[in-house]
Amino acid sequence: MHCVSSKHAVMMVSFCQGALLLSLAAAMAVYADIKVDCGPDFVTLMWTEGRPQADTSLLRLGSCFPTSFSAGEAYFYVDLTDCNFRILVTGDVLLYSNDLTYVASEDSYNLAFTHPVVCAYERPKDWYSSQQIYDPVFKTYGLGDLQFTLGLMNDDFSGPAESTSFPLGSIIPIMASVVQKSHQPLLLLLEECVAATTPELHPESTMYPIISNKGCLLESVSSQSKFEPRQKSSEMRLSLQTFKFAMGEEVFIHCKLLAWDPNGLDSTKKACHFVKGHGWELLDNLAQSNLCDCCESKCKSRRQRSVASEKHGMVQKAVIGPFTITDVNS
Repeated sequence: MHCVSSKHAVMMVSFCQGALLLSLAAAMAVYADIKVDCGPDFVTLMWTEGRPQADTSLLRLGSCFPTSFSAGEAYFYVDLTDCNFRILVTGDVLLYSNDLTYVASEDSYNLAFTHPVVCAYERPKDWYSSQQIYDPVFKTYGLGDLQFTLGLMNDDFSGPAESTSFPLGSIIPIMASVVQKSHQPLLLLLEECVAATTPELHPESTMYPIISNKGCLLESVSSQSKFEPRQKSSEMRLSLQTFKFAMGEEVFIHCKLLAWDPNGLDSTKKACHFVKGHGWELLDNLAQSNLCDCCESKCKSRRQRSVASEKHGMVQKAVIGPFTITDVNS
């Protein structure tokens, strides 16, 4: 039985096999029907296309291609552990979310679109975050033929963190990386990072800035936080000293990861940290540390190609957590 059968511009909510399915309206009207089933550990989706000359093979559910497709339909049968489903925990609810996207070709009359798909399940009483389906320590995101990762690491960055509880003043090792399958070598940058008490950022979310102003590690000014020397260009290691924020509560770190041309650094494509006694320094080339001068003001790019390149899918938002910061003196 299909849980949802709706026109694309209608919001539907229903229960199916113990799961709550939310199929949310997209930002633009698309003439199509969508039917989605939330199974116990899988999702099926049938897209019936109503637009002339639309190529259903260009539909993607997260990072997954259609299981089968025809001139007017695309069918997906995928496991919840595949296709880069995002997993959030809200109280007693597990939320699995993804995006159905249409990647229009350059000569197509049909515009690209994104249609959110969310399955919500009751959180089992014996369910713990250490289970494989939910990993607060390490997350992987697919974007085209790039694969981004963001993770909490152990002290020497040799593996995932063994705990998600960090005493105030201790160091949280964080590693971000990008795998470039068919790309030329890329430089990974952390453009922005904020701590928040929610797995998704909202205007009312309580936030704490960590990296801002296009790659400036703000926390390095008043703490021992720093970027570690690179082991390879496609990887960044951050030693983040814990700060007084949401003590004892769940904390998530939201970052914007940027894969970039190693030879294209400028004031908006950089990794800068503050070194006591020296000031702001550029991680990748001390001789170009003048690119960090804007960390005290507003960093702007003089290159027009910066915006154009980002539109080609080199930026990925990522979230890790939850973890907790504890006060050892309390």
